[in-house]
Amino acid sequence: MKNTNKKLNDNRRDFIKKSALIGAGIAASTVASGQAVAAATTESVEIKTQKGYQLTDHVADYYKSAAS
Repeated sequence: MKNTNKKLNDNRRDFIKKSALIGAGIAASTVASGQAVAAATTESVEIKTQKGYQLTDHVADYYKSAAS
């Protein structure tokens, strides 16, 4: 009976250890992806702060092709 209880306890401990490692991995990947999103958001904020009409190269190309 003691061997069965010891085996169950060992299995439970292994499960908890593996769960903790997996949880740490998920948390690390979440933090890393959050930093990438923050960097992308900064760029889009800069674009949104521009005011007025912006004549860019692709807009000028469109006007040239539409005039033909």
